[in-house]
Parts: sequence; structure tokens; C-alpha cells
Amino acid sequence: MFDMNFDENPFIVIWELTRACELHCLHCRAEAQYKRHPLELDFEEGKKLIDDIYEMNNPMLVFTGGDPLMRPDVYDIASYAIQKGVRVSMTPSATPNVTKESIEKAKEVGLARWAFSLDGPTAEVHDHFRGTSGSFDLTMNAINYIHELGLPLQINTVISRYNVDMLEEMAELVEELNCVLWSVFFLVPIGRGKEADMISPLEHEKVFRWLNQLSLRVPFDIKTTAAQHYRRVVISEKMRQNKDEQKKIQYQDALHSGKTGQFDGLGRAPRGINDGNGFVFISHIGDVFPSGLLPIKAGNVRQQPLSEIYRHSPIFKDLRNPDKYKGKCGQCEFRYVCGGSRSRAYALTGDYMESEPACVYIPKSMRKKSV
Repeated sequence: MFDMNFDENPFIVIWELTRACELHCLHCRAEAQYKRHPLELDFEEGKKLIDDIYEMNNPMLVFTGGDPLMRPDVYDIASYAIQKGVRVSMTPSATPNVTKESIEKAKEVGLARWAFSLDGPTAEVHDHFRGTSGSFDLTMNAINYIHELGLPLQINTVISRYNVDMLEEMAELVEELNCVLWSVFFLVPIGRGKEADMISPLEHEKVFRWLNQLSLRVPFDIKTTAAQHYRRVVISEKMRQNKDEQKKIQYQDALHSGKTGQFDGLGRAPRGINDGNGFVFISHIGDVFPSGLLPIKAGNVRQQPLSEIYRHSPIFKDLRNPDKYKGKCGQCEFRYVCGGSRSRAYALTGDYMESEPACVYIPKSMRKKSV
């Protein structure tokens, strides 16, 4: 996997099985609805899609939604993928659909891991963010089931103005829950997400520095989403500590030396993933996007194989070329390991090739030389 060429194959494929969901999350990029869409990819189309995914050097496959458990054939789809040898994980919503029996069934099928969302250390904060009273308690019950069945647990948290002042408490809770991975998402204002709910660029930087220090002292791994510039913070700090400011910038330095480079056997990417660059998203009706947070359609798997869209779409090809990025991202010495969030650039500027709006860093090439 470490020889993977992102121009040819993605490292992660996200398939939105359905947009149906019982929650009303404030940030929901899918603007999920109660009922399933009549034009969702059916089971046979799903098998064809999985075959194509497998042929792309067998990337990691994540089932998302909406709520994947709103599809009665979710376990049949998972079983088909797993029997082919695909590594599969799932991110269901914490609703009454998540029972001990449903998790046992998933374990029998062979799902690699489950991921649940916790967006606050208390029911008051989490339930407000998820738009549903009782969501926190349902999540904690589901986590207890996961532990009883001996499955690895991943917690997803969206950082926004609602919880940015509670991150220490969140980290303590993640550790108490014996998670293998804390996946930290930084809000991108699409779908129901609002720009007013984002933290500021300076707050992004402060949270990155805090996460960097946290990662050195906790037993779980930390992964960021829509926060590519976190890599720059980690690498810069290593350079400062080693007094090696001239060292060649490389992605491996964004991984902490105390870690194994693996979490729960799913592995680390060989280099920085970004929208359309090592990452691809398939919607419930088969539309293909660089990510779920970057709603620029590049094709549909009902008309073209996923591999053809990913490899040859002009949108994807531009996204995989950091030298084409505009503004300071295009001039930044970290552009090949960072590149900024293409999703956030699009959401806030209307141009997915523009600079990351939530980054405070000034590239060396743009700094005024002292007289």
C-alpha cells in the first residue's frame, strides 16, 4: 500500500449508502431525510461498484449516510465486500437502530470497526448539535455494546463553536471510552453547516497545536478531517525541536514517532490525502465527488466505472496537482503534504482551487524580506 499512486487509485472510498436518517444534525452535509431515496444504488449496482473499488488496488471502504442502518440490505452489501477481501468500516447514526443484535450481526459479517459520533462531553451539548434529544444516551449505550462484543471503537467529533471550549473534557471522555482512534472533523459549511458555526482561523491553529501535544500523551490515535494544515503544524514543530529548519518537508514527519503508523490494522496513508487526491465519495444515487464535503459532481457510476472517473476527470486531476492551487496555497512550501482543505476553499470562496480560508500561515516565498 505504501507504493500507492493516488493518480491511479484512492486510499479511501466513502459510499453514502442512503441519505435516510432519524437525526437532525446541525452540520449535516447530506441534509439527511427521514425516507430513503427511490433512486438509491440497489444491491446489484452496489456489488458492481464494490468490484470496481476492489480492482483499484483494494482501498479502504467506509459505509456512511445518512444512516447506513436505514438500508435493510446493509449487511448483505458488507458481506459481499468483505468476502472479496475489502477492508470495510461503517459510521451509523446513534438511533434505536443500533442494537446489540445489529452490532453482533455486523461482527458476524466481519465489519472491521464501528465509528460513532460524540460532539460534546455532555448530553446537553451533544444532543443540541445532533438536533435530537436522547442521542447522547443512545451513543453511550451503543459504545457499551461495542465493548461487550470486543470490537474496536472509533469516535468522530466535529469541532465547531459549540464545543471548541470543551476539548479537554472531550479528550478525557475519548480516553475513558477506550477508543483506538479519535477522528476530529473541522466544520465545513455545506449542507446544514453554517459559516457562523465554524471556529476562526486562529482557533484552528490553536486547536492544531493542542492536538499535536495531546497526541504525544494519549493511548489512542488522532486523525483529522478537513484540516490538512494540521500536518504543517506537526512537521513545523518537529523541525523546531530538532533545530532543522532546512530539512526536506515530507508527509511521514506528520506521523508521530511514538506511534506505530497503524491503527487497528487499517494503516496510514502513504502521503497526505485530500479531496479527490487519495479520496473519493459516491453518493446514494451514484454521483461521484472528490469528497462528501466538496459537492462538485465528476460523474456517475451508473454511466462510468468509478476507476475511470477518479483517474480521468479534469476535476480530480486538477485537485491532485498542488502546483495549480491559487493564492498562498499554490506558493506554500507545504503544499505537497498539506494543500489545505479544498472543500472549505470551495464552501467559502466558490473555487475549490483557492487558498484554505482557515489557515493563518504565510508561506516563506510571500514574506517580506527584512531590510
